[in-house]
Amino acid sequence: MARRESTQIAIIGAGAMGAWTAFHMARRGARVTVIERSFPGAQASGVNYGNMRIQGRFLPQLPLSLRAQNIWQQTEELVGVDVEFRQSGHMLLAMTAEHMAKNEAYAREAATYDYHLELLDAAEVRRRWPWIAPKAVGASFSPIDGAVNPRLVTPAVAAAITRFGVTIVEGEKVVAAERCGSGFRITTEPGRIIDAELLLNCAGAWAPEVASWFGETVPLFVAGPTEMVTEPLPYFMVPTLQTVDASIVIRQVERGNIIVAGHPRGPADAVKMRSRMAGAKTLVNLQKVADMVPSLAGVSVIRTWSGIEGYLPDLIPVMGASGTTPGLFHAFGFSGGGMQLSPAVGAVMSELMLDGRSETPVEPFGIGRFQDGARPRAAHVDNAEEFDAGVVKV
Repeated sequence: MARRESTQIAIIGAGAMGAWTAFHMARRGARVTVIERSFPGAQASGVNYGNMRIQGRFLPQLPLSLRAQNIWQQTEELVGVDVEFRQSGHMLLAMTAEHMAKNEAYAREAATYDYHLELLDAAEVRRRWPWIAPKAVGASFSPIDGAVNPRLVTPAVAAAITRFGVTIVEGEKVVAAERCGSGFRITTEPGRIIDAELLLNCAGAWAPEVASWFGETVPLFVAGPTEMVTEPLPYFMVPTLQTVDASIVIRQVERGNIIVAGHPRGPADAVKMRSRMAGAKTLVNLQKVADMVPSLAGVSVIRTWSGIEGYLPDLIPVMGASGTTPGLFHAFGFSGGGMQLSPAVGAVMSELMLDGRSETPVEPFGIGRFQDGARPRAAHVDNAEEFDAGVVKV
């Protein structure tokens, strides 16, 4: 006999977006059930780089990002765990005059959102960080950006929400969801039925299937991050170092290990639940690391990893109310920069679902931009072409 339960709000997906939304809702007294096919933070939320960058984002996303940074500063107090959030700084390193011009243009626009960047010429970069290769022509630097340990974040938030009374159903795939009366009926693979007043789709790479049950189509595709970590070294690199084209990102944790990532991303298969970091990509990234920080030439890699991330063609997430179904909301497609946003996404989704509005603007992220088969393209990044569905494939 099927097990039947009821809740006020059901959330599909216990990644960072689902967990943080449940956190903010539970603090307001809402009854929440989170349904997760695996375990909290199993995919994109747990395998990402942990880059807490604000700079370089789609400009209308800055209010959300700045709100998130304020929450990150309180995270240890909020969840009771040090998730290794550090405002250690973030640098967009320009290797060409063209890239430095992009930094300068972005800094001017970002200032209108009350987000201020330091523009540094080559001499100043060398003065502050003499270990950076001399071929760098300049950088954009934010002292309030930083990094976090993604392996710690979502499990910590998940533990916190259980203390607030949230129910987390782990290891059960949602196989159906439908409008039922004034609410929703959700069915999991083992046959559990959950009745809910409101439903939030935070299913990440699997979110399009949930959206399709309600007549909404989104052209999401998957890719795998290309991550690796080196042997521990003496600690010397405080800020995160990233090239303007994102071909390489480097940061050092306090334990001494160097964490490296970079575009292009690798293949992933959301059906087989499989992704991989190619050996050739490891070698390419190591060479880029040495080109940027010559003292790291010859460093040993001790582990590589990937995961399954979901992207939309304009590299902007879906966030907000459904266009077809009252009471249904979406928050997915954040890969490539979602970890930093996640606590604010949770706060905003809580406001939208419980209050019907939020002061943080989310209009650019509506699911309606994909109606009638539209495929808007990214205009705010240089490396969007790598995400062509014909390029990123298994």
